[in-house]
Amino acid sequence: MTLKELQGQSRWLLRHASNVTSQCGEDGIIAKALESLPSRNSWCIEFGAWDGCFSSNTYSLVTKGYRGVFIEADATRFKSLQSTHPGQILINATVGYSETDSLDAILGGRGIPDDVDLLSIDIDGNDYYAWAAIQLRPKIVVIEFNPTIANAVRFVQGRGPINQGASAAALVDLGKTKGYELISATSLNLIFVDSRYYPLFGIPDNSLAVMRDDSTVPHIFVGYDGRIFLTENGSTGGIALPWHGLTLRESAVQRLPGFLRKHPPNYTRFDRFCLRLLSGGVRPWLRERIGVLLKG
Repeated sequence: MTLKELQGQSRWLLRHASNVTSQCGEDGIIAKALESLPSRNSWCIEFGAWDGCFSSNTYSLVTKGYRGVFIEADATRFKSLQSTHPGQILINATVGYSETDSLDAILGGRGIPDDVDLLSIDIDGNDYYAWAAIQLRPKIVVIEFNPTIANAVRFVQGRGPINQGASAAALVDLGKTKGYELISATSLNLIFVDSRYYPLFGIPDNSLAVMRDDSTVPHIFVGYDGRIFLTENGSTGGIALPWHGLTLRESAVQRLPGFLRKHPPNYTRFDRFCLRLLSGGVRPWLRERIGVLLKG
């Protein structure tokens, strides 16, 4: 079996991708995944719910008769959420990862089933820690990852009011520790199923390398001459800061001045001295006096 054939068989849920209010086909994937479960209780939970419609992974389920729990921290968005989902369980709160603000703590005593059909997590930062703290056993979990990070990188932001997110690899590792298996990956979200149901999906290989194409994520590499290259979507010269509408240019990240960007075997004695100066191998007072030579 070729890699392309393996990917085609393993990513079969992507063939059902479609959007009602989701961003990258999650609505259709979720609907098909739910059909594959042996039983359902028609409950869903979404936190980071926004207004209940914008980029929602659960809105279409509610229109099909699901009972929903929607949690949103922002007061203005919560007012819109109340208009979108009257009659549902709506909570104005921040889901955290401590004993007092975890999802379990917030939902305690509300009569929510432990095994809701779907949990959607999208809080632009502490998603990893929030999921790690959850004791509920949703059948399917949809969680956002940072799409600018390659599959090989395991990254989790620090705890607290930070908005950096987690890599797909880190979330896959977390999922396995919690008893969940990856069944699909969109451009922004990973979709997991409780490992008890994983065999029902007939996925021959759910490794991240097979399930997610990361060929368009930003990359950095270095030439033999020390020049730093930034590449994204197959072109070099810079990478996007997608949430800010800016571009980081190669010229802004060069460590070597122009005259030192050549293969070290071709360095002159002066070049080698300047490299030592740049790397801190020369006494500070001397480095300060001739540092002007390294500009440009």
